[in-house]
Amino acid sequence: MGLGPRHYAEQGISSLAVTGFVLMVLGVALSGWSAWRILRSARRRWWVAVVALLSLATYLILWTLGQAVAASYAPRPTLGEQTPADVGVSYRDVTFSSSDGVELAGWYVPTRDGAAVALMHGAGSTRSAVLAHAAVLAKHGYGVLLFDARGHGESAGRGMDFGWYGEADAAGAVDFLTREPGVDPRRIGLVGMSMGGEQAIGAAGEDDRVAAVVAEGATNRVADDKEYLAAYGVRGEAQQRIDVVTYWLTALLSDAPEPAPLRESISIATTRPDPTAFLLITASQEPDEALAADHMQGPADDLVTAWSVPGAGHTRGLREAPADWEDRVVTFLDDALEGER
Repeated sequence: MGLGPRHYAEQGISSLAVTGFVLMVLGVALSGWSAWRILRSARRRWWVAVVALLSLATYLILWTLGQAVAASYAPRPTLGEQTPADVGVSYRDVTFSSSDGVELAGWYVPTRDGAAVALMHGAGSTRSAVLAHAAVLAKHGYGVLLFDARGHGESAGRGMDFGWYGEADAAGAVDFLTREPGVDPRRIGLVGMSMGGEQAIGAAGEDDRVAAVVAEGATNRVADDKEYLAAYGVRGEAQQRIDVVTYWLTALLSDAPEPAPLRESISIATTRPDPTAFLLITASQEPDEALAADHMQGPADDLVTAWSVPGAGHTRGLREAPADWEDRVVTFLDDALEGER
């Protein structure tokens, strides 16, 4: 389930798609045969209970191992046809290396006043998905580096949907920006959507060169991030225990280094002598995002601001409230990066 449907939808007939579908057919056949053998060996009065337990076991396996496989063997999304030129922004094609040596591809919009940001897309997409955000930032003079995460678009490497390679990719992006003419290395930020937002938060915890982070739709990428589920009572606690298994299996399947929890990364970044400022953008239609933001904020309320976009779905803040998104994000970056506009 974690291989066949996703790889076929993204890439058509491929070796992983075929492998996934073959395993699905074999799995269904063997599961059906095993279930029938179990039922035959049980007394009829226990059949309802046995079917219920088998259904629960199937659900748990699909939710844990299925998610782990899907995240660890993600298909490569194709770069869209649009470029920054289509949104009225001048740019150049660039390549640079992540901190662990993977070549990443991107577009760079030069800074006009010394401040610059790396713009990070979500899982299953590419830099094409954040062109509108880049146009807003470039309009206000920011240098903008839009790049494909590894395993996405035109970047090399193996993708990972939980974003565990994000710190290395973001460090390479910051390295690139610090070498660009006109960029003040003290005025570099990260702006990320969904997985990209979570990667930006994690990167700020490891890299003291990141002065500001805007993270939209960030919720979790390791088990400890799911502590916000306690708000749902018993159901939330059960989900937390299931997610522990999901992330444990993911760590077994992926070579990616398991990152620190988002709350811990924010705590590290906000307690340095020269702390990082954070703006967490949540969608009003996604209650988990607000719960996660509250959990991430912790005691650092003066450096971590949260904004819920009315009527917005996941990472749809700019689409649903363009003027407010522009005002809040640019004002935050201006203050955090000490820009004069």
